[in-house]
Amino acid sequence: MKYGFIKTAAITPEIKVADTEFNAEQIIGLIEKAEKAGAELVVFPELSVTGYTCGDLFYSDVLLSGALKALRKIADGTKNKKMLVFVGLPVKINGLIYNVAAAVNQGEVLCLIPKTHLPNYNEFYEKRWFAAWGKGVEGVSVDTSYFDKPLTVTRNVVFRDKTESRFTVSAEICEDLWAADSPSVLHAENGANIIVNLSCSDETVGKAEYRRNLIAVQSAKLSCAYVYADAGEGESTTDLVFAGHNLIAENGTLLKESKLFDNSMITADIDVGFLDYERSKVFNSDFTGEEIPAGGYRTVYFDGYKNSDNSERVFGKTPFVPEDGAELTTRAELILEMQAEGLKKRIKHTNAKTAVIGLSGGLDSTLAILVAVKAMEKLGRDLKDIIAVTMPCFGTTSRTFDNTVKLARSLGVTLKKVDITKSVLRHLKDIKHGGNTDTTYENAQARERTQVIMDIANMTGGLVVGTGDLSELALGWATYNGDHMSMYGVNSSIPKTLVRYIVRHYADASRGKLKAVLYDILDTPVSPELLPPTDGEIAQKTEDIVGPYVLHDFFLYCMMRRGYSPKKIYFVAEKTFKDAFDDQTILKWLKIFVKRFFAQQFKRSCVPDGVKVGSVALSPRGDLRMPSDAVCSLWLNELEEL
Repeated sequence: MKYGFIKTAAITPEIKVADTEFNAEQIIGLIEKAEKAGAELVVFPELSVTGYTCGDLFYSDVLLSGALKALRKIADGTKNKKMLVFVGLPVKINGLIYNVAAAVNQGEVLCLIPKTHLPNYNEFYEKRWFAAWGKGVEGVSVDTSYFDKPLTVTRNVVFRDKTESRFTVSAEICEDLWAADSPSVLHAENGANIIVNLSCSDETVGKAEYRRNLIAVQSAKLSCAYVYADAGEGESTTDLVFAGHNLIAENGTLLKESKLFDNSMITADIDVGFLDYERSKVFNSDFTGEEIPAGGYRTVYFDGYKNSDNSERVFGKTPFVPEDGAELTTRAELILEMQAEGLKKRIKHTNAKTAVIGLSGGLDSTLAILVAVKAMEKLGRDLKDIIAVTMPCFGTTSRTFDNTVKLARSLGVTLKKVDITKSVLRHLKDIKHGGNTDTTYENAQARERTQVIMDIANMTGGLVVGTGDLSELALGWATYNGDHMSMYGVNSSIPKTLVRYIVRHYADASRGKLKAVLYDILDTPVSPELLPPTDGEIAQKTEDIVGPYVLHDFFLYCMMRRGYSPKKIYFVAEKTFKDAFDDQTILKWLKIFVKRFFAQQFKRSCVPDGVKVGSVALSPRGDLRMPSDAVCSLWLNELEEL
C-alpha cells in the first residue's frame, strides 16, 4: 500500500495430519488467494505443513523429509510474488527436531526461525518431540537436497523490505507470546515493526478472550503490529479442538479478527508509518539497551512492498469520538469527571471563592459551566458560587442571549449581565478607530469581555474558567489575550467534535428546561458573534471562515496522534470523506489547517493550565514543544505536489 500501509493476511488452511503434499497444495492455493487480495505479508499457523497434532510421527524421517519437500514446493509457489510468507514445519538439525517458522520470499527460503519456549504442561507435551532455540542452533546452516543453498537457522532476525524500510518483520511461535520473556520484545527493540506469530492454540472456554487481550496488549507494549495465525479444521480432535482464531492488532487496537471455527483468511492494512512514528517517541525513553544474545541480530532483506493505493483501512470521520454508543457514554462521563477534578483542585488550591465564566450561548462555554457545576458539587459548594457573565455586544443575537439566561437559571448559578457595547465603542473612539468591522473591531470585544470577567473574579475573590477548546488552539481561533486567556482552561484538550458530543450526552441525561436549552444550544451555529446580526440571525459562522471542524479535527488527529505527513493526511481524508466533501475542498481546508497550525503556535506557547484528557493535547508544558517561528514551507510543498 501507499504511505506505509502494509496489507497483511493471517490464514488458517484446512489441512490433513501428516499429509504434507495435501497441505502444501492448500497453502499454495491460499497464497494465490492472498496475492489477489494484494497481500504483502502472509502468515500461516504453527506446523501448518505437517499439522501440529502429529505426535510421535514427528520422529519419523519420512514426515520430516516430506515437510522439507513441501517447503520447497511452497517456496516455488511464491516465485514472482511480492510478498513475505511464513509457514510452520518441523526440521531436524544436528540430530534434534525443531519447531520452526520458515520465511519465504519470491521462491527463496530466507531463513528458519526456531521456537524459543516449548509448553510442557496440561495438554501440551512439546518437549517430548522438539528442542528449544538456544541449544547450539543459533546461526547454524542446514544442508538439504531440496534447496540450492544451506538454510540459515536464527531466531534473532529482522526482515526488512528493500523498498519500504519501515516494513520490518520478526517472528515468534505460539507459546513464545505467552512466556514472560517473549522473543518479540527483543525483536521490537531491534527494529521489527510487525511481529508475526505462527500458532496452534487449542480452544477452551474463555481462551479466545484471553488470547485477544494478550495480543492487543503485546502490540501496545511494543508499539508494533501483531499478526496471529491460528490452526483450525484438519488438526486431530483426539483430545483437543482448534478454532482458527486469527487476529491482527496494531498498537493496542484490534484491526481484524476471524470467526471461531471457520477456517478463513483475514486481511488488514497495517500502518508501519504510524508505528515508526510511535516508536520514535516511546522507544527513545523505553529502550532498555539490553545485550542481545549470541551472534547479534541479523537483517535479511526481502521484496514485498507493492506501493498500491488499494487500501482497505477505514478511519472514522470523528476519531476523537467513539463510534460505539455505550463507549461514547462511558467516555463522556469520564471526560467530565477528569475536567471537574482538574478544576476542583485548582479552586481548592487557590482558595477561590467563586468560579467566573463568560457565558455566550455557545457550545464551549456551555461545557465549561457544566464542568464548573460538577466541580462545585464535588467540593460541596453552593452553585451560586459560580458566576456566569453574559456580555452582549454588536454581534449578540436574542437567541444566544436568551439561551445564556435560561442555562444559568436552569443550573442554579449566579447570572450577571454586563453590556459591553458602550465600553467597546468608547475604546474604539479612544484609539481613533474608524468604525469599520475589521480585526480590531472584533478583537476589541473579545478583550473587553476578558477584562470584565477578570475584574469580576478579582472583585469576588474568584478564578476565571477558560472556555476555549483544542480545535481552536490548533487553528489559533482565539483573540490573543482575549478569549485566549483565563486562569484555568477546562476545555483545552477537548476538540470541537467531542465538545458537541459531551454536551449532547449531558442534554440526553437532563430534564425539563435544562434539556430544552441544551438542545437549542447544540442546534446553534458555531460563531464568535463579533459582527452585527443579519435580520436578527447570526451573521458570522466560524466554519464558513476557517473550515468544517469535522475536517480540522480529523487533520489534527492524523498529524498529532499518528504522525502523518500532509500527503498521507490527504490520502486518508479523501477516502474517509468521499461522500461528504470533494477532493478540492479537502485540499483547500488542509492547506489552511497547516498554515494556521504553524502561524498560531505563539498563542499555544502561553496558554493557561488545563487538564489533558485524551491522547492529543497541545500544551507547551506537555505534548507539544514547537517553536513559534517554525516555517511550514515543506509541509505546504507536499500538498502542492498533489
